[in-house]
Amino acid sequence: MTVFSLSYIARLVTLANGNGLVLFLLMITQLNDVSQYISGKMFGRTPLAPTLSPNKTREGMLGGLATTAVIASFLGPLLTPLSSLIAVIYGTALALAGVAGDLTVSAIKRMAGVKDAGKLLPGHGGFFDRVDSLIYTAPLFFYGILVWQEMQPY
Repeated sequence: MTVFSLSYIARLVTLANGNGLVLFLLMITQLNDVSQYISGKMFGRTPLAPTLSPNKTREGMLGGLATTAVIASFLGPLLTPLSSLIAVIYGTALALAGVAGDLTVSAIKRMAGVKDAGKLLPGHGGFFDRVDSLIYTAPLFFYGILVWQEMQPY
């Protein structure tokens, strides 16, 4: 699952403006993870999925979503051929997909009886926890860009 999903990053590079698209994907996905973590620590009260990931909160998810949308509006036009509006739409979709990827990996870890996949960042997990969001964001963004390219008038 992970290797297949992450292979979409390599596929993005083959597209026009591929390097910028990859950079946008990675920056938005990681920014979303970090901003959810910070928002959750600062404002989190309501668990998002208590049985899967008891430390994730709805407030953290919403804070990450808002932060990601705003940053995407600036990064999109800088790194990609996307307009600010389209970048916000993709940024929001990537943020939601990132949450889904994170919760999916949390479910797999729970079934396997593993709490953390390492200690890369204190309180934020190991390497696998850094790429779990990309399981869904990479394929989503790749196919989203293909659809966007097909809709262009050129």
